[in-house]
Amino acid sequence: MTTHPSSRPFYYRLAQAIIRFLVRLLTRLDVKGLENLPATGPAILAPNHVVWFDVVPIFAYTKAPVVTFAAEKWERHPLVGPLMRYLGNAIFVQRGEVDRRALQAAVQALNEGKVLGVAPEGTRSYTGILSKGRDGAAWLASRTNASIVPIAIWGHEHITADWKRLRRPHVHMRVGEPFKLPPEAAQARSRDLERYTEQIMRRIAALLPPDRRGPYA
Repeated sequence: MTTHPSSRPFYYRLAQAIIRFLVRLLTRLDVKGLENLPATGPAILAPNHVVWFDVVPIFAYTKAPVVTFAAEKWERHPLVGPLMRYLGNAIFVQRGEVDRRALQAAVQALNEGKVLGVAPEGTRSYTGILSKGRDGAAWLASRTNASIVPIAIWGHEHITADWKRLRRPHVHMRVGEPFKLPPEAAQARSRDLERYTEQIMRRIAALLPPDRRGPYA
C-alpha cells in the first residue's frame, strides 16, 4: 500500500498553503531540492533538529502527509493535541524510555507505505550545529527498507528573537537525494546500527555549511 499525493485531505492542503504564505511573509526562505520530497512511501524524512521551527517549512512543502513523533504530554492539550493528530498524524511517545508501542506504530506506518518524519539527532541542538546522531532512524529504515531523505535547515536558530526585533531571518532548507541503507542492514543488531546512523548523518551534514556540520565535518 502506498500513499498518493491526492490522499492529502483538503484541510491538510489548505493548511499547507496558509503556512507557505506565512513562511514567505515572515522569513526570507531559500529552498532547494523540493523535487526530492517523496510523494509515496515507505520513506523517512530525516532533518537536522535545531528549534521548534524546523517542522514548519517541511510541513509546508511535503507531497504526502507526514507521520510524526510527539511527546505524550501534548496528546491531551486542547489546541496542540488536535493539531498534531490531524496535521502531524502524530505518534505520541513516552519520554525518558524506549517506547516500543510508538516504535511499532512507526514500523506499521512505513510498512503501509506512509512517509515518516524522524530527526536522527533525537533532540534539538539550539545552536544550528549538528549533534551526534542516535540510532532510531537507522533502526526504522533497516526494519522497513524505507528510503531516507536527508534534510538540512539553518538560519532560524534565533527566529523568535528576530521576529521580536521585526527582522525577517534568512532561512535555508536543502532536501537531499533519497537513498537506502545497504541490504545487509536488515540483519543488523541494535549494537551494529551506529555505522548506518553515520551514513545518515553524513548525508545531512553534506547539505549544511561546513561550520555547522559538528562531528560530521
